[in-house]
Amino acid sequence: MNEFDLVVLQEDTANGRLRVGDVGTILTVYNEGKGFEVEFVTLTGESVAVETLLAHQIRPVRSSEVLAVRDMALQE
Repeated sequence: MNEFDLVVLQEDTANGRLRVGDVGTILTVYNEGKGFEVEFVTLTGESVAVETLLAHQIRPVRSSEVLAVRDMALQE
């Protein structure tokens, strides 16, 4: 996985704001791909979170996948 690749979150974040399946963009690759800084945005481009994640916490998007939406304002 490289900078600017789209990735899919594989586990909910500790603060509960991001959930499995959320899509983000890699901003920075650390330690030869062991860690990544990933930005998650709304569909209109507003930044929701920037998280430092380990390789097992994300995966590349697949060409067969479609995006789905959920409203961050409705989150419990």
